[in-house]
Amino acid sequence: MSSPGVHLREITDDNREAVRDLHVRHDQEQFVASVSKSLKQAAKDPEARPWYRAVYRGDEPVGFVMLSWKPPTGPYAGRHFLWRLLIDKRYQGQGIGREALAQVITLVREDGATELLTSYEPGDGEPWPFYQKFGFVPTGELDDDEIVLRLAFPDR
Repeated sequence: MSSPGVHLREITDDNREAVRDLHVRHDQEQFVASVSKSLKQAAKDPEARPWYRAVYRGDEPVGFVMLSWKPPTGPYAGRHFLWRLLIDKRYQGQGIGREALAQVITLVREDGATELLTSYEPGDGEPWPFYQKFGFVPTGELDDDEIVLRLAFPDR
């Protein structure tokens, strides 16, 4: 199931507040930081090379995605790491998260990557099943008590 009209859009002064107003369900807050916190982290940690976009369906912001885009140093140096993926509680279960992640994967592959990394905090309601459906597998590593996952891209 795909959600038509889903696309990634830069965050500007015109849409920043609408994107900041997006929130997951209360029971998901332990798994993903808010958009406001994510933007603050991105500003505070430029060496992580944060790359972020609003997820739109048509003309409406419905989510947020942020990557660490090939940082020059650290454990993910030269690699792409999915740092945040958030779909507003009103729009979950409609295929928007899957479509947004598929677009991120395409962008990362076009950048020459052979993999995409992410991590999640284990717990009741964790996002592991979502990532598993995409083919992510645990690497055996932990990052701040989060399980690190890897999606390998087959050779084209």
